[in-house]
Amino acid sequence: MKTQKRLLGIDIFRGWAILLMISFHISYDLQLFHIIDLHIQSNTFFKWFRFLIVTMFLLTVGMSLKLAHRDKINWSKLKKRAIFLGISSLIVTIASYFIFPHTWIYFGILHFILLSSFIVLPLLNYPFTALTIAITTFIAFHLNILNMHWLFNMVAVPLHLPPTISVDIVRLFPWVSFVLIGMAMVTLNWHRKVFDNSFFNRENRINNFFTFIGKHALIIYMIHQPLLFGFFLLIKG
Repeated sequence: MKTQKRLLGIDIFRGWAILLMISFHISYDLQLFHIIDLHIQSNTFFKWFRFLIVTMFLLTVGMSLKLAHRDKINWSKLKKRAIFLGISSLIVTIASYFIFPHTWIYFGILHFILLSSFIVLPLLNYPFTALTIAITTFIAFHLNILNMHWLFNMVAVPLHLPPTISVDIVRLFPWVSFVLIGMAMVTLNWHRKVFDNSFFNRENRINNFFTFIGKHALIIYMIHQPLLFGFFLLIKG
């Protein structure tokens, strides 16, 4: 029973991340459609708001990976997940190219999750090594010691990557740190301190709602922006 509650707790946590993401995208779309200028790109609040949302998502990625492959790597499950993420990532890239031809998405959150899910696998059962690498990576990035600028400069022209920043980019560094932290949390059972809390285990309509959207996070992620775009186009006339 406790295992089920912990899993439900992660779904609820992911559900909150989805709700925050949708609220962020509503704010972004209000600016995109020139309804309200919220200065998304320069406003400190929205920068930290995005940081919180991405952090929540990537912690659940790491936690879910460890829970799914607790004893050994389930390659069949991993392959199925990779196919879904790969197709979804491709759809996002193609759609963004037509909507934002100069800032299209070539490595957004789904692309990142797909790649990082394989990169971190060797550290599944080495939580302290994972935490050490996570902390070192995060610090090195912010000291400008570790980055992927060299790779971007190498492939930008042949791959025709956007000349300016993408509308959604989740860089491998430092964000892989949070996947590693989430993975280590489950290995060390630290996640229990969060998800055994009554906030995540209480049976009520709110938690049932967040459990539902947490379990269907990928589908909601894929459809919410087209629905928002359609709504704002409609009200703009």
